[in-house]
Amino acid sequence: MMLESLGMEKHYKSHVEGTSTVLRLMKYRVGPAGPASADSVQLGLLAHTDKSALTILCQNEVQGLELLTKQGTWLQVQLPEASFIVFVGDALKAWSNGRLHAATHRVMLKGDKDRYSCGLFLVPKEEVTIEVPQKLIDKEHPLLYRPFKFSDYFSYFVSNCTEDALEIYAGV
Repeated sequence: MMLESLGMEKHYKSHVEGTSTVLRLMKYRVGPAGPASADSVQLGLLAHTDKSALTILCQNEVQGLELLTKQGTWLQVQLPEASFIVFVGDALKAWSNGRLHAATHRVMLKGDKDRYSCGLFLVPKEEVTIEVPQKLIDKEHPLLYRPFKFSDYFSYFVSNCTEDALEIYAGV
């Protein structure tokens, strides 16, 4: 659907063939004594963008996911039961020339229950080069990212862990 929205459906097959999937179960533990009061919150996962191309996330009944708005405030996401949330990752943001946004998100824990989530990550294969298609470059959308090998970018991120790793590593 995302590729269709950009008029790039012909790239679907190459995206599927160029990605691997990783299914991961994540547990966010409340501290030994839990938060100090019912209104206290505890950091469960630092603020970040996903490095993958796409993430499909499902959680148990314990909320805690927060998104950073473009205005710089944190928004608590209330996911209905049996729902999913989809995140664009850095790889897809770069490939789309910034037309798709990789949302910064984090997990904040409140209460005394551990939080579980299950993520399906679509990760570009090691040898894949992320390159903006010419059709996504024009006067209103100048080239934002130079071509890069996903594995090289991921290695850079792991050794530098900066919030703006994509812009530093591949930005024009």
